[in-house]
Amino acid sequence: MTAHDGMYIDGAWRPAATAATIEVRNPADERVIATVPAGTAEDIDAAVRAARAALPAWRATAPAERAARLTALRDRLAARADEIAATITAELGCPAAFSTRVQTALPIAVTGSYAELAASYAFEEKLGNSTVLHEPVGVVGAITPWNYPLHQITNKVAPALAAGCTVVLKPAEDTPLTARLFAECVDAAGIPAGVFNLVTGLGTVAGQALAEHEGVDLVSFTGSTAVGRKIGAVAGGAVKRVALELGGKSANVILPGADLAKAVGVNVADVIRNSGQSCNALTRMLVHADQYDEAVALAAQGFAACAPGDPTAQETRLGPVVNARQRDRVRGFIAQGVKEGARLVTGGDDAPEGLGTGYYVRPTVFADVTPDMTIAQEEIFGPVLSVLKYEDEDEAVRIANGTVYGLAGAVWAADEQTAVAFARRLDTGQVDINGGRFNLLAPFGGYKQSGVGRELGPHGLTEYLQTKSLQF
Repeated sequence: MTAHDGMYIDGAWRPAATAATIEVRNPADERVIATVPAGTAEDIDAAVRAARAALPAWRATAPAERAARLTALRDRLAARADEIAATITAELGCPAAFSTRVQTALPIAVTGSYAELAASYAFEEKLGNSTVLHEPVGVVGAITPWNYPLHQITNKVAPALAAGCTVVLKPAEDTPLTARLFAECVDAAGIPAGVFNLVTGLGTVAGQALAEHEGVDLVSFTGSTAVGRKIGAVAGGAVKRVALELGGKSANVILPGADLAKAVGVNVADVIRNSGQSCNALTRMLVHADQYDEAVALAAQGFAACAPGDPTAQETRLGPVVNARQRDRVRGFIAQGVKEGARLVTGGDDAPEGLGTGYYVRPTVFADVTPDMTIAQEEIFGPVLSVLKYEDEDEAVRIANGTVYGLAGAVWAADEQTAVAFARRLDTGQVDINGGRFNLLAPFGGYKQSGVGRELGPHGLTEYLQTKSLQF
């Protein structure tokens, strides 16, 4: 067990304001692997003051130089990729192969993409007799979740730095070790003191203090819709900007004529990845009545092949969920599904066999799910799939759009034109067409209660810019 001390503030590791600490547990064996400081409002204030002091020089730094610092950061992250991946597996329970391929490689690529954007983006443009300047918003308070501990950091910090903003980061208390490694890479990359600051702590203490701090110009938060509402209310009262990436209950709609086996297989893999702890996971599979039974059987077969296991083993596809609270929450949703009359096809709310300790959940498939059931409406955040039946496309649209969320979705059809026509009817921020590949330059974010604003690519950069027009 490693006892970490200090917060990264103003370019140095400095002692926390109090001696209080947070325990970091390995979800696979429930052992404490480290402790980190539990930051307070005093620590947040010091970090915000450092960010405010560093802002004038950083915003005046040429975009090409900001790009160079981000390139150096990307290179430092890449040099420590193996260590970062192992840390994510240890504190999140994410399977090692996924930690390497996605949890680590993707945010490194995102950081590189913002280095390129910083060098090429038009921060100044001509419109008629005006010159429009795209300037940094100011000090950003970034509050990140535990499910993608490095990716969610780079999604906020990289575009903020590219824009010329300074940042105070409060990472999730379950996965602070990855954030500390990120801060070490920032330091090694030569990013000036105060431009990036890290305070670990509880969301109800450090996170709330950061959201409420009068020295923060924009709060960027990823997490639950319930917490997002509170942050939005606080920011609105202070007339400060927010970027909120919140919950999801995404639908995978399989239209008649689509490749059913492929569509179901992709859906299974999507729900299994990261133990179902992805806000855009396709947890509702909508299938036409004529193919419903076959789809249910294929989904059950796919889930049965994904037994949970040791996340450090390269062959493991499904690890534990992040903590005991999350395990109990997911099992509670499974029990609720049974209580409300859904048919349990595979899995269940009991502990997986043969694993002993660890926050494991059995991968679960429900059939005969109706749109009004809790498991069809609420974000479960675990390896649970609900299969719903529809009779025609209009009903499929109503079911797909029939939640308070609108983060992501997928459509499968016999041809691209049919799939696109259906996708245009969905109230969601991103739709995969016949298994479309992830694009780190495409805007990511939701409709309705799935959030406000966008991340990734040029749209993610503009979240951290404000405009000024000069008339001539």
